[in-house]
Amino acid sequence: MSENKNRVLLVGNLGSDPEIKVTPTGRKVAKFSVATSETYQNSQGEKVTETQWHHMVAWGKLADKAEQELQKGAEVSVEGKLIYRNYIDKDGAKKNVTEISVIELVCLQQRSKTDA
Repeated sequence: MSENKNRVLLVGNLGSDPEIKVTPTGRKVAKFSVATSETYQNSQGEKVTETQWHHMVAWGKLADKAEQELQKGAEVSVEGKLIYRNYIDKDGAKKNVTEISVIELVCLQQRSKTDA
């Protein structure tokens, strides 16, 4: 059995182009959001689509890949692990963040420039 039991696998679409930054230590990081949607029929027989947004963080070579291959609307498959962290914002309020640290990233379908 695998030692790492914290795994997430999502297939969805990018909400915007990845945000690329370089840390003070020179490490590249890419942040982007992926939307996943589920459609079902409610008790009134109406078709309902629910969309969930997932925040991704990719480091190093995966950040390079995200920068080169991903653009808004692209369909992607992302494998990663859940990360929970908190911080104090500039106004002194405690903020909680849930994000997925990317382990594997595959661009399944690029959105064409004419679709944008």
